[in-house]
Amino acid sequence: MEHGQQNITIIDDNGTEQLCEVLFTFESEEFNKSYVLYYPIAAEEDENEEIEIHASAFTPSEDGKDGDLLPIESDEEWDVIEEMLNTFLDEEEEEEEEEEEENK
Repeated sequence: MEHGQQNITIIDDNGTEQLCEVLFTFESEEFNKSYVLYYPIAAEEDENEEIEIHASAFTPSEDGKDGDLLPIESDEEWDVIEEMLNTFLDEEEEEEEEEEEENK
């Protein structure tokens, strides 16, 4: 796992591999960690349900090809992640609105 990577493969609790698309990554100086937000690619095919977004801390490997996903350890970390996600979603919404205005 590295910053800027588009897809990652997650192994779920049942041992099944699941291809996921990376929504975005960010670093937190407060916790001295990197985080990744992602969702299963199969989920985006079903437009009737909301897409469940997952978050993990990650440690990049030295070669930059793989890395370790780690669980989020505290409510404070979840608060930072939620704030970053809300900012990301607000920016995406603004971009969509601007595109709609340009297409009128």
